Amino acid sequence: MQNLFSVEGKVVLVTGGSRGIGEMIARGYVENGAKVYISSRKANVCDALAEELSKYGTCVSLPSDLSGMAGIVGLAAALAEREPKLDVLVNNAGATWGAPIDEYPEDGWDKTVDLNVKSIFFLTQKLLPQLRAAASHENPSRVINIASVNGIEPPALETYAYSTSKAGCIMLTRHLAKRLAPEHILVNAIAPGPFQSHMMAATLARAGDAIAKANPRGRIGTPEDIAGVAIFLGSRASAYTTGAVIPCDGGSAEF
Repeated sequence: MQNLFSVEGKVVLVTGGSRGIGEMIARGYVENGAKVYISSRKANVCDALAEELSKYGTCVSLPSDLSGMAGIVGLAAALAEREPKLDVLVNNAGATWGAPIDEYPEDGWDKTVDLNVKSIFFLTQKLLPQLRAAASHENPSRVINIASVNGIEPPALETYAYSTSKAGCIMLTRHLAKRLAPEHILVNAIAPGPFQSHMMAATLARAGDAIAKANPRGRIGTPEDIAGVAIFLGSRASAYTTGAVIPCDGGSAEF
């Protein structure tokens, strides 16, 4: 029981891992003994964070743009060149787009839905050989998809593609979980609420105090909050959990 939440020695890939929630999760895994690969669109940012996190453990930068198939295939190939097995895939890369309903553009819709849903499916597909190689009856491999409370409860903001794509991410999680459980690959999702991230920066700068006050816990999320759930989902503690969606939101979508 003392190793119930251990992720030591696991090979982990975190997409969108150079900032925000992805960085929080990557840091949590690195500091708890996992070998972590991080990917993001901006190579210089990705490289710099990997160098910083390497002071605390093992972190490797694999920059890639996951908005198209070329980047998805390229990232999967780069990981496969380095690792025969992948214990944990964290699909965190995402985008949002806000515009009034009468002006909402097709390109904003497509960009958001493609990155938030399509890239999750196809990166998981391309990495199945490594996930299968790591999987066993006693020690399943894991896919952790980062959804959002906006996929559970409609937001007040006019971010139509974002909320739709995150609801799609939740259903994709359940569908993949049902298909892959017999292969000892567990698929779960985290639905974060407000955290200090690039995506939330403008909103928190404008209304952060009000958002914190309105939250049942009276604050926004911290790195430990999201890393804790992610580590649970990558550890022995969750080996009988699949198809789950775990809100990490201080209760904001539940009450």
